[in-house]
Amino acid sequence: MQSELKSKRVFQDLNVLLVGNNPIELSKVFDNIRSAPGSRILTEIAFDIKTIFERLVRFRPNYILIDDNIGKVELKNAIKMLGKDRKTKDIPIAILKNSNYEEVFSVGVMDYILKENINGQSLYTALTNSLKFRRTQLYLYKALKKRKVQLKRLASNQI
Repeated sequence: MQSELKSKRVFQDLNVLLVGNNPIELSKVFDNIRSAPGSRILTEIAFDIKTIFERLVRFRPNYILIDDNIGKVELKNAIKMLGKDRKTKDIPIAILKNSNYEEVFSVGVMDYILKENINGQSLYTALTNSLKFRRTQLYLYKALKKRKVQLKRLASNQI
C-alpha cells in the first residue's frame, strides 16, 4: 500500500524540461501541460543546449520534451549530451513532432508525440507512461546486472 501511494505521488508531481526554439509553439505546449490533470506539473523552458544545462543547475526534471523544430543537428546533439550526462541519462526524453513523415533521431528517445493531436490529457498520459516504462527498463537492467554477477559466481564455484 505504501509503494502504491508513493507511485501515485511521483506521477502527480512532474518536472518537465521543455526544449525548443519557437516560443509560439512552446507556449502552446506549455498551455497543454498546464491543463494536464496531474496535481502539480512544474515546467522549465530551454532554447538550446547551453540553456538546457543552465536549467539543469537549479531544476531537476523527471521528463524532457524536445521540439523537433530545433533542427536535426541540434536535436541529435541534445539527445546525445542528455544521454551521457549523469543527471539526465535516466530521464525519459520525448520528441514533439510536426508529422510522422520526417525521420528523427531515435537512440535515447522514449516517445514521439505529434503536435497536432496534443492536449492536456494525452500529454499527461504520454508522460506518465514513459516514466513507468523507463523505470521498468532501469529495474530490469539492474536485475539483469545482478543476475549476471550471481551466475558468474555460481559458474566459478562449480569449476
